[in-house]
Amino acid sequence: MLIDFFYHLRKHQLPVSIREFLSLLEALKAQVIPPSLDEFYLLARIVLVKDESLFDRYDLAFASYTRAIDAAFPPGKDIPLEWMLRNLARDLSPEDKAAIEKLGWDKLMEEFQKRLKEQKERHEGGSKWIGTGGTSPFGSGGYHPEGIRIGDESSGNRTAVKAWDQRSYKDYDDTVEIGTRNIKVALRRLRRFARQGADMELDLDDTIRQTARNAGYLDIRMVPERHNAVKVLMLLDVGGTMDGHIARIEELFSAARSEFKHLEVYYFHNCLYDFVWRDNRRRHAERIPTWDVLRTYNADWRVIFVGDATMSPYEILQPGGSVEFNNPEAGAVWLQRVASAFPKSIWLNPEPESLWPYRQSIDIIRKLMQNRMFGVTLGGLEQAMRLLSK
Repeated sequence: MLIDFFYHLRKHQLPVSIREFLSLLEALKAQVIPPSLDEFYLLARIVLVKDESLFDRYDLAFASYTRAIDAAFPPGKDIPLEWMLRNLARDLSPEDKAAIEKLGWDKLMEEFQKRLKEQKERHEGGSKWIGTGGTSPFGSGGYHPEGIRIGDESSGNRTAVKAWDQRSYKDYDDTVEIGTRNIKVALRRLRRFARQGADMELDLDDTIRQTARNAGYLDIRMVPERHNAVKVLMLLDVGGTMDGHIARIEELFSAARSEFKHLEVYYFHNCLYDFVWRDNRRRHAERIPTWDVLRTYNADWRVIFVGDATMSPYEILQPGGSVEFNNPEAGAVWLQRVASAFPKSIWLNPEPESLWPYRQSIDIIRKLMQNRMFGVTLGGLEQAMRLLSK
C-alpha cells in the first residue's frame, strides 16, 4: 500500500526519493508514531518533503490519496471492526482500546442517524444532541474521545473520526502570491556575507579547535561580524495601474529593507525615462537625472525593476511617449542603457503570469530585459535571486 503512496506523491510532482521513502518505512517499523492517520501525515511530511513551498502540494496529494482509500471501502464493504481491533490491539494503549470499544464505527453511525431524526432544534452544550460544545460525539466545538464533527472548524481536540483537507500551508505554494515573511526567505538567497568593520563575534569553530589543541584550556577566538555585502539598486514603478499592487509591493519593499544593508531606491512611472525621484511627494520638484544614477553606481550593484509593465507600447518605443512629459529619448533606450551598465539586472512583475502573453508592453519589456522578468511569487523570487547571485 505504501508503494502506491510513494508513486502517488511522485505523480503530484513531489520530488520524493527512494532513500527518503525507505527512511519512512524504517520509522514506521520502529513505531515512532502511534497508529494514527494524523501522525502518519506529519511523519511522512517530515521525512519526504524537504521544502516548505511544497507543503500545500503534499496536503493536496495526501487528501486525494486518503479519499481514494475511502472510496475503495464504501458503505457495505467496510473492514470488519473485529478484524481491525485484533490487528491493532498490540499497538494500542489501554485508554485507546477503551475509547474504541465505547461505541465502534457502526454503532456511532447508527446513533448519529437516530439522533438526527429525533432532534428538532439547535442545541448547544450537553452530552447527547447534535450541536456545539458539550461532550456529545456529534457536533462541533466540544470534546469526545471519538465522534463526528458537523461543520465548522475543529476545536483543537483532534478527536473527530473524519477531519481532513485543512490545507494549513496554502500560502507556502511556490506558485501563489506571498507575504513579507516568505519574501524575506526568498531574498536571502541573494545575500553575500563578508567580514568587515570593528564589531566582533565569537568564532565557535575556531574556539573549539584551539581549545582542543590547548588540552582543554579555553581559548576564545573572535572574528569581525559578518555583514551582507550585496548592493541592490531598486527602481519602483508607481501610480496608474500599479495602484492595484500597492499592498504586495509594500511587502516586497519592507522585506528588501530588512534584508539588504546596501539598498538604494528610486521611483519612475510606467517606463524608465530621463529622470527618476526618491520622494513621491516631491516627484516634480526633486528630479534626479537617470544619467546621474548610471554614473553613481558601478556594475557591482544588482538592479531590480519592480513594475507591472502595463502601458501603451508607444510609451516604451517612441520619443515623447511618456504620459507626463515630452521625453526626448524612448524608454526602451534607457532600459537598454541600464541593462548594459548593470549586467545583473532583473524585472519583477506583480501581474499574474497568466496575463503576460496578452499584454504587448509586457512582451516588449521582457525582451528588452533579455527575458529576465519574474513574477512576484515565491518561485519567481527564488529564480530571480538565484540569477542575481551568480
